[in-house]
Amino acid sequence: MNELHELDATAQSAALRSGEVTSVELVRHHLDRIEAHGATLGAFVTVTAEQALERAAAADQRIASGDAPPFAGVPTAFKDLTFTRGVPTSMGSAGMRDFVPDLNAYVVDLVEAAGFISLGKTNTPEFGLSSYTDNDVIGPARTPWDPTRNAGGSSGGAAAAVSAGLVPVAQGSDGGGSIRIPASACGIFGFKPSRGRVSAGPAGSDWSGLAGDGPLTRTVRDAAALLDAMAHPEPGDVRPLPEPAVPYAEWARRAPRRMRIARWSQTHLDGVSPGPDAVEAWESASRLLESLGHEVVDVDNPFPRELEPQFNVIWSSGIASAAIPEEVEPLLRANTRYWRDRGRASTAIELTRALQFLELTTRQVVTNLQAYDAFLTPTLALPPQPVGWFNESSDPIEDHRRELLFTPYTALYNMSGQPAASLPLHWTAEGLPVGVMLAALPGQDGPLFSLCAQVEQAAPWHDRRPPGFD
Repeated sequence: MNELHELDATAQSAALRSGEVTSVELVRHHLDRIEAHGATLGAFVTVTAEQALERAAAADQRIASGDAPPFAGVPTAFKDLTFTRGVPTSMGSAGMRDFVPDLNAYVVDLVEAAGFISLGKTNTPEFGLSSYTDNDVIGPARTPWDPTRNAGGSSGGAAAAVSAGLVPVAQGSDGGGSIRIPASACGIFGFKPSRGRVSAGPAGSDWSGLAGDGPLTRTVRDAAALLDAMAHPEPGDVRPLPEPAVPYAEWARRAPRRMRIARWSQTHLDGVSPGPDAVEAWESASRLLESLGHEVVDVDNPFPRELEPQFNVIWSSGIASAAIPEEVEPLLRANTRYWRDRGRASTAIELTRALQFLELTTRQVVTNLQAYDAFLTPTLALPPQPVGWFNESSDPIEDHRRELLFTPYTALYNMSGQPAASLPLHWTAEGLPVGVMLAALPGQDGPLFSLCAQVEQAAPWHDRRPPGFD
């Protein structure tokens, strides 16, 4: 058998059931890897080793009794934005490092009900605001492909952990690209589901329609299985989608029908263009899709540039309305204060107009795209960037400008509510991962999984691992 951390979660589950390994052994193996590599990568804020080993022992008993959920005993981790009962949840903020929720996010309950065992909380920027991961709690998360470079954000710790084999799968959240950005920077697969696919309950809110939880994995089948665990609406959800009639794991095993795929590489932002590595990755993916029998059609970027300022009104209003304790305010990073100040300057009328503009505009975009089954763009405009590149100026305005240079594509699908995935199909001459993004029409998560699985089969990436972490 391969090294335990070389197995994806589906294979680890099979090994547990066949008796090749126990959950205690599997959890200890991954805890040892976290101890060896976690600090180097800035992957984990909190490690819950004792709790994980206790749960692993209980999982072994359930497996032996024949009464175990499908992923009983398999390690995972939750993002440090996600409420976990009795476990510190800093939200990437030094002022919140002692905050311990007294309840779980619903997604935590669902993932644990599938049998997964959390090894701790993964690194995130303060309140998940940035497309890179850095904070005053433990510092930056780094991509295992070059630890001098940032892992991306805001699920950067989760992506680094999966990429380096510290856990086989991890939960992330995505309000502007926060699953797909670090997936690209860390050379793994990341899937943002359709709006309403995963509940924000019981304490979270989907008031803006931008954010949702999803999987970060090394294989498409693991992402499908983890989303199967997550995709159950909670009573009272504002915009719930029904549970899928066909499990996503089944979609990942199905060959897709021939698809008509629209592609574009130009951005909707003035003065922002993809770099040569992003274009090369996108062109290569286009040829691969054509070789698989799909029709790939060039179109202009259908999203208008006017979306960006309206998105910023909503984004800044969200962090401005966050109930941050008064004593924490002086400890906030400059970037967080910048966005809170922007949000406080917006009126209720401006926020309402921004929400309506996004809804009406993206509805028309989706209407205009009905002739296509899928959409191909770069995930990011640039490869992973040096750790200090985004905030080296200490100017939040320049920080934001550089974030737009880095990630001009991902937030559009948060605005439209479409499912989108980053696939690790390309590496630069220097060995840095560069993802490409495939998206589908709203609600078409299943067919998108089929397409991604077909691409993975044609151009496998699972065995490509960052040097020094094998």
